[in-house]
Amino acid sequence: MRKKSKQVTPAPGPAIGHIRRAIVAMDLVCAGTVLKRWKLCGRPNCRCAEDPAARHGPYYEWSHRQDGRLRHNLLSAQQAEQMVRAIKNQRQILALLARWSQETARTIIAQKHAK
Repeated sequence: MRKKSKQVTPAPGPAIGHIRRAIVAMDLVCAGTVLKRWKLCGRPNCRCAEDPAARHGPYYEWSHRQDGRLRHNLLSAQQAEQMVRAIKNQRQILALLARWSQETARTIIAQKHAK
């Protein structure tokens, strides 16, 4: 019968602790894109029909994927600000997770070489 070898879990380094704290500190997280748009209404007598600078807006539109389909939602200016912050946080988290993965691999490889 074989003896079970103890698996030693490497202690996470200070870089991983910093990454964890950075992720936990983020409050809003969301994927997608926010666009600021001005639109033509299509009425021939409207000011926007004659002057492109007189278009209606701004309108804030959040585009995101849901159930495999692209969805669009109109947002208020305040909602758009919050959504932009949430999207920025999402992108930062993805970058932090990539760094976490690299640090984990580095820690495990360093442990192997230390034996």
